[in-house]
Amino acid sequence: MDLTILWFWIIAALFIGYFVLDGFDFGVGMSLPFLGKDDLDRRVIINTIGPVWDLNETWLIVAGAALFAAFPEWYATLFSGFYLPLLLILLALILRGVSFEYRHQRPEPEWKKRFDLMIVIGSAVPALLWGVAFSNIVRGVQLDADFNYIGSFFDLLNPYALLGGITTLLLFFTHGVVFISLKTEGDIRQRAQKLAVKSGVITIVVAASFLVWTTFAYGSLATAALAAGAAVALIASFLANLRGFEGWAFTLMAATIALAVLALFASLFPDVMPASNDAANSLNIENASSSPYTLQVMSWTALFAMPVIFLYQGWTYWVLRKRLSRTTVSADVESAVH
Repeated sequence: MDLTILWFWIIAALFIGYFVLDGFDFGVGMSLPFLGKDDLDRRVIINTIGPVWDLNETWLIVAGAALFAAFPEWYATLFSGFYLPLLLILLALILRGVSFEYRHQRPEPEWKKRFDLMIVIGSAVPALLWGVAFSNIVRGVQLDADFNYIGSFFDLLNPYALLGGITTLLLFFTHGVVFISLKTEGDIRQRAQKLAVKSGVITIVVAASFLVWTTFAYGSLATAALAAGAAVALIASFLANLRGFEGWAFTLMAATIALAVLALFASLFPDVMPASNDAANSLNIENASSSPYTLQVMSWTALFAMPVIFLYQGWTYWVLRKRLSRTTVSADVESAVH
């Protein structure tokens, strides 16, 4: 296989890992106002991702580094043209991380409420803007002959991209709520399951609309097949949650996100940054890639490093698989994010 093709799909796999794992982190953060009746409830909810949220974010670092090394032209155009939305995502992630660490440093309720609000904002902003960014990549943006973005920030806020942003927001929210029902017991678990049913209905409608739009406007036969698979997985996840099978519901939500991201990458291939104003200005896997030698060295590195990453992360989740409840979270010591 051509190494440029291989690395295109490796980067797709890295973003799938990031969206599946950090996606439920975002959903957990956004669920605080809906499931957190009091401070103890909110502490239980935060503790569900306490040991893993920062590990999940490393997938974004790896994906960004791989993008920079394998497709430097794609990286340069993306990060210069989408500078403001990507900066907002970065600031939101920083805000969320700081809030996890500082909310328990003082006992005053107002102190904790402020940081809880920042957790919600720090989760919702990336969940929305990642969808907007990837939708614009699939749709195409205005590029000049040197592959520089020549549009404005407001050009990125088109109807298709906004629908994509709302889709990722809802997918991550539902994914996170299902994760809470999987990781908790008692009243929180029951409320999370009911909330996942309500958000699931809205998510199915919005996600179906976005996938249909993507398939007919920008997709191929492969896009249609992957989008259909994502739709089936999403509906199956909804039904599993309705029956109280949280493990299956979570697994199928992860499959939904993975298939949806694959559908977007399938819509792109072989382009990586289509030019909406002139197809000749588009970036593809050939004119955006690094040298064959660079890709060869990266391939050997990935061959040995990626299995270790998968094993370590799998082991972490296995060790921390137990459910949490109000009784297992100390009333005096908050153990989240340590």
